[in-house]
Amino acid sequence: MQLYSMPSSGNSLKVRILLALTGAKAQIIDCDYGSNALAQAKADGVLPYGKVPALALDDGQVLAESNAILWYLGEGSAFVPADAVTRAQMLGWMFWEQYSHEPVIAVRQALVSYPHRAADATPERLAELLDSGHALLQVMEDRLAHHDWLAGQMVSLADICLYGYTCTAGSRGGFDMERFPGVGRWLDRIAALPGVLDA
Repeated sequence: MQLYSMPSSGNSLKVRILLALTGAKAQIIDCDYGSNALAQAKADGVLPYGKVPALALDDGQVLAESNAILWYLGEGSAFVPADAVTRAQMLGWMFWEQYSHEPVIAVRQALVSYPHRAADATPERLAELLDSGHALLQVMEDRLAHHDWLAGQMVSLADICLYGYTCTAGSRGGFDMERFPGVGRWLDRIAALPGVLDA
């Protein structure tokens, strides 16, 4: 397999983490903003929605969207709960990540990190995202203050999914992570899993 991955993207990071945790092998093709590799991948038509991550399978089929890739790689593994209710709870967190969490937590990180997004990084926009992001992190804190994992009693795709942008929310996004000690302990638990910090 080949994973078209942006090194600074949390959406790409979570796929690399699951590859490490499952032992699945994939050639990583780094596709940073403005890189020749990204331009070539777009020109070759290997990015179904024109963006990374994308996973090219051995038979030539290509999967897009990070959480769909997580589902493909995780199916049949211990990272997908066997219980139907817990599995649905896991999916709920994954849908919430893309619909609510990522558009705020990741966007603020992008505005303060990428020069080509600087024009959109107005003080008003950054303040709005900061307030919204803290409210979203509190949703996670409400769960993680009393539970080790987001869904069920074991690490699941939900945790890997939400880790992608939460792990850099403080360092890149400027969010006050000291307000969320449960989230902090959860981040440490995930970081301690084999291969996560090398992904």
